[in-house]
Amino acid sequence: MMTNRDIARTFRDLAEIMELYEENPFKIKSYQNAYISLRKIEQPLADLDAAELSAIPGVGKAISEKIVELVSTGKLALLEQYREKTPVGIQELLTVPGLGPKKLRVLWTELGIESIGELQYAINENRLLELKGFGKKTQADLAEKLVFFQKSRHQFLYAILEPEALRLDEAFRQLLPEEIPLSFAGAFRRRHPIQEEISWLIGDRSALPLLANAALFTVLEQQEDRLRGVSPEGYPLSIYFTDAGSFGSKLFKYTGSDEFLKAFVAGKPGLDFRGLQNEEDVFALAGLPFLLPELRENAASLTPPYPASLIVEAHIRGVIHCHTTDSDGLHSLAEMADYARSLGYEYIGITDHSRSAFYANGLSEERVLAQWAAIDALNQQYHDFRILKGIECDILSDGRLDYRNELLAGFDFVIASVHANLRMDNDKATRRLIGAIENPYTTILGHPTGRILLSRQGYPLDYVKIIDACAANGVSIELNANPYRLDIDWTWIPYAREKGVAISINPDAHSREGIRDIRYGVMAARKGGLSPADCLNTRPWEDFLRRQSVGG
Repeated sequence: MMTNRDIARTFRDLAEIMELYEENPFKIKSYQNAYISLRKIEQPLADLDAAELSAIPGVGKAISEKIVELVSTGKLALLEQYREKTPVGIQELLTVPGLGPKKLRVLWTELGIESIGELQYAINENRLLELKGFGKKTQADLAEKLVFFQKSRHQFLYAILEPEALRLDEAFRQLLPEEIPLSFAGAFRRRHPIQEEISWLIGDRSALPLLANAALFTVLEQQEDRLRGVSPEGYPLSIYFTDAGSFGSKLFKYTGSDEFLKAFVAGKPGLDFRGLQNEEDVFALAGLPFLLPELRENAASLTPPYPASLIVEAHIRGVIHCHTTDSDGLHSLAEMADYARSLGYEYIGITDHSRSAFYANGLSEERVLAQWAAIDALNQQYHDFRILKGIECDILSDGRLDYRNELLAGFDFVIASVHANLRMDNDKATRRLIGAIENPYTTILGHPTGRILLSRQGYPLDYVKIIDACAANGVSIELNANPYRLDIDWTWIPYAREKGVAISINPDAHSREGIRDIRYGVMAARKGGLSPADCLNTRPWEDFLRRQSVGG
């Protein structure tokens, strides 16, 4: 069954390909509006009839009929017509973030470019400079986007693979005898944010034909001790097989990154790690403490001091960075608070967008005051829960914050983030962020690089200067837990810990369900060795406020 997201994306794709052909702009706009409206609907669109669909804002009779067509056939005839007449390479170029249908049409019609390779060649030959609207900066920016796009192909977010991986894992466990060892392996077991496949290790070679013939996935290649295939949702997977007596050695081998494994072996020359049943025995033989899979990414993990304890989701006491319908969230202030409370959290920090974020219905000063009054009223109803007055305040181009100081002083805390004018070099981006960090009303630096994993490379930063500035000004750094961001990158957490800069694991929730993304932030934080004491929102709300006294 098609999900609401699938249906919404179909209308986005239709709008883009119609814009490529310069079709009726009013129809294009209607499909763009449908995309925006449909992805916000909670009730499954497949369960609604044509009349109910037509009543959705941004959806009329024509679009509701197309939704019914999509749900019943899995396709949209109009979109398929455009795809049939559009070269495959052009369709692929449409998926390159930042290119866009209008620019692509110029490249296609005036230079005859119909593939990524042709576009890269044209860039190398400076051919784009011949075109109206394409200058040196545009050409250089596009070249960078193409490199990033190609590097990101055939990669997946952990959060995207996880549901399919868990379904298959359960199916394997139902199929195999209980005594056969079975474990996730590879980058998936390490919970790396970016994945190339789902992998397992099974401690019984005789199980290979059983899984190969179980029709749980499509087998692409069968070797003596490995199956390679594709999951029902189309994701690549590998299953390795070994004897039970060597399960620990093999699990160690198939879990660690290449860098980690090379450093591990180089540090213990001559030791034979083969033939061990338990993974813990590998570390014991090397005279090292057992390192959890998340920590086996790089050689630095093997250098003491080793983390005494890693943060877990249960340590998080407060949900910081949540949006409501006052800006671009899907749920009201009360709904967000009640949902966080139902999940067992002790407090929530409401952080709608500031006034410059016009695209997200950012709050004017008058609307900020109205929200504060609403929060005060709701807090009167709670005895075991607290709503904190926060804001996600835009960092302007010159490093200033988006409100006057008198208003900023009234917030319980301020998350300062960059949302506009993202094209910056290292020096400009670093100076802009440090300007905000040095503002006495900034309490948390939000998603520091602005990256979107596999879609948008963040602007470059001098991380050392940024973290040092946070340490000097008592500013914490956000680990944005949205699985598309996970920003700050986990590799910089050790330096933040060294400098005494607290990390705040924040869901950046734009809906109630978005609060649950905290788990992905915790996964990333563990890779950086974050302990509960290093995390800002593991503290009671009173301690959180003492640490984050605005202007203090």
